[in-house]
Amino acid sequence: MSAESTLYNFRDIEAKWQENWEKQQSFQAQVDRSKPKYYVLEMFPYPSGRIHMGHVRNYTLGDVVARFKRAKGFNVLHPMGWDAFGLPAENAAIENNVHPAKWTTSNVASMREQLGKLGLSLDWDREVTTCEPDYFKHEQKMFLDFVEAGLAYRKESWVNWDPVENTVLANEQVVDGKGWRSGAPVERRRLNQWFLKITEFADELLEGIEGLDRWPDKVRLMQNNWIGKSSGARVHFDIIGREEKLEVYTTRPDTLYGASFCAIAANHPISEELAKDNPDLQAFVAECSRMGTSEEEIEKADKLGFDTGLEVKHPFIEGKTLKIFVANFVLMEYGTGAIFACPAHDQRDLDFARKYDLDVIPVVLPEGADPAEFSVENEAYTDSGTIYNSDFLNGMEVDAAKEAAISKLETIKAGEGTINYRLRDWGVSRQRYWGCPVPMIHCDDCGIVPVPASDLPVKLPEDVSFDQPGNPLDHHPTWKNCSCPKCGKDAQRETDTFDTFFESSWYFARYCDAHNEEKAFDKDLANYWLPVDQYVGGVEHAVLHLLYSRFFTRALQKCGYLDVAEPFDGLFTQGMICHETYQDSDGKWLFPADVEKDAGSATHVKTGAPVTVGRSIKMSKSKKNVVDPEDIVETYGADTARLFMLSDSPPDRDLEWTESGVEGAWKYINRVWRMITSPKGPIAPVGASQPEMSGKNLDLLRMVHKTVDALGLDLERLHFNKAVARIRELSNGLEAVKGDDEAAQYLRRIGFETLVKLLSPMTPHLTAELWHALGHKDDLTDVAWPEAEKSMLVDESVTIAIQVNGKMRAKIDVAKDAENSLVEEAALAQDNVQRALEGKTPKKVIVVPNRIVNIVA
Repeated sequence: MSAESTLYNFRDIEAKWQENWEKQQSFQAQVDRSKPKYYVLEMFPYPSGRIHMGHVRNYTLGDVVARFKRAKGFNVLHPMGWDAFGLPAENAAIENNVHPAKWTTSNVASMREQLGKLGLSLDWDREVTTCEPDYFKHEQKMFLDFVEAGLAYRKESWVNWDPVENTVLANEQVVDGKGWRSGAPVERRRLNQWFLKITEFADELLEGIEGLDRWPDKVRLMQNNWIGKSSGARVHFDIIGREEKLEVYTTRPDTLYGASFCAIAANHPISEELAKDNPDLQAFVAECSRMGTSEEEIEKADKLGFDTGLEVKHPFIEGKTLKIFVANFVLMEYGTGAIFACPAHDQRDLDFARKYDLDVIPVVLPEGADPAEFSVENEAYTDSGTIYNSDFLNGMEVDAAKEAAISKLETIKAGEGTINYRLRDWGVSRQRYWGCPVPMIHCDDCGIVPVPASDLPVKLPEDVSFDQPGNPLDHHPTWKNCSCPKCGKDAQRETDTFDTFFESSWYFARYCDAHNEEKAFDKDLANYWLPVDQYVGGVEHAVLHLLYSRFFTRALQKCGYLDVAEPFDGLFTQGMICHETYQDSDGKWLFPADVEKDAGSATHVKTGAPVTVGRSIKMSKSKKNVVDPEDIVETYGADTARLFMLSDSPPDRDLEWTESGVEGAWKYINRVWRMITSPKGPIAPVGASQPEMSGKNLDLLRMVHKTVDALGLDLERLHFNKAVARIRELSNGLEAVKGDDEAAQYLRRIGFETLVKLLSPMTPHLTAELWHALGHKDDLTDVAWPEAEKSMLVDESVTIAIQVNGKMRAKIDVAKDAENSLVEEAALAQDNVQRALEGKTPKKVIVVPNRIVNIVA
């Protein structure tokens, strides 16, 4: 072979095998109950039009699992689709004067083509696009079923309003008090909204976390904290001069004797009532409504209050009263929207008390502290201790005091013990065009009426205008006008559309039966494929998407759609792709392609001007520190990109993108190509028997089997970078095979074939071609994963004599201290032993470890 021919021709080979897999429909999944099923799924992408390196990593990780499990004999489902509704398409429509549907369809086609070049083993026959009516009509039916089951309802409530996107945001979509996409400070508004009753499953969702032992601990903890189950008490404070009571939820009833004031949320019913006739309070409430709602935002904000002039009676201390303030750090969504404050043992309460000169009364004494000397100045004491300054609670530990305080409240009918959750029902209404229409109709006579199932889907109007702020469906001249399904009179459609997390909360079930027109999916098919065995995606979805999907699956179970409670049995969250940042002298960001680096300096490719090199951070369009996957695939090939993604970092950690790392992967692929297509010596024919092996050859053969054994465990544990390292070690060993004797020829055959099989999930195009170059006619995607011989996993071996009825019939070499069952199996397999048995079943087999096997016929 010439030097030129030894260079791996990735362009022709990758195109060849991608065409072959598509033609043969190699990855199309069917129900096959003769095999164990395995459902591999990566979180589906939003069709922005271009894949990025995060996509390449995400889908490569999932693809390795899918290909590995298929080779291991599993019936694999590995589908793909598009999370296609959402505000970015609407914004693009405004900016580019193009309809969102056209923009989305074009982007889907573009990204499908880009992903196709990565050689992913996807079942494209099951592709779903969530903005298509054949998808969202089923979720509209689900919503109607949820309404009927009491899992969906409409009510007026305070919402998070994004003033830039002009839509409602769920609590989970408010990050640091700002819209998760727009970055605009979120406002509080009261609107009629549709909700899904996720709180009905709060306990189930919490308990279910315990069984998710193949989820990262950090994700399980985040889910646990978001649900936020807590034990405490509801305290009913008598409001002086009013018949109503102020109801407070607290997790610390043991600190009631340290109470110095009460506080209510700006949108608490009492606040709203008092504000009607009080302009100053109206202004304060308006100011609170402009605050962020995240815990971090509240912690950072200056603690402000407004004295309502109302007071409550202390439930335990006769004659003591507490002022009621409207406070900016109390939220209506948590507890009852009202608190009692014990400043000595809560930092927010303490900051407030110091600002407004209120009492600070310590009631929890640290261990070893002198009660006569202990005081709280500017830092609240929040650790454990003994209760004091608290009458009948004095001397108790905190937990005992909580129980005693609750018992007293119940005795005097001033409260009761209760369980509370941080979790709130999921508000799914969004005031925008590009989303799934809520299938409800508003009739003046009949009220809110569901759209008949026979009239689904409710489609969006195509002739839509975005020339006015707000929801385009509200402005459409005809779309919302309809007849009431009950009485036939003029009525109006609901103009809200669903939160796009609605679509992503059940798409994994649609893949089980993607072409079903009559219903979302067949129940038996869903029960066969679900749960997803391995889910791969970003940790940024640890609360939003994963919690909603877990709720949705339970809701579908309740409505009879399926019999599965948890959607994802295993979860893997991959790290981010990072790259250096570059800025010119004016501080403008530059793309890596615009920068030339040499000997520690960096200059602009075109101008030669010096460039400032910044630290490596997550790739982002705003910082321009991105590398286009198509450039890498075009320059080095898909297998190189895949191998680099797998080899340079543990997959759950951030990956530093470097040109040298990519070039290293490319060089290794060419090294393997040359080693097998231009070997240093002859290769045994396909199917050759193993000759007598000894010395270094035997050591190398053991290395092959040890690599198979260890690498299989690496892939099971998703330790992809370790697997790549083992493969490199094996290839180093195989390059050391010398000579053209029978043992060397066999080592090259078994070694090269094993290397190709082990590499196949990672570099599928290269290995498919090499498999044929090694003389095989079958497709490598149909070839079983190699099995390690247990006897080869131990370096030392012993020779054991085999006797049948007292006469020696054979000798075998086995691993030292091998299991008796393995030795027995090997002994009975010997030809001479079988002849001596004359077809009889042995009455007894006695194995003397490392010495002899006695068979009694």
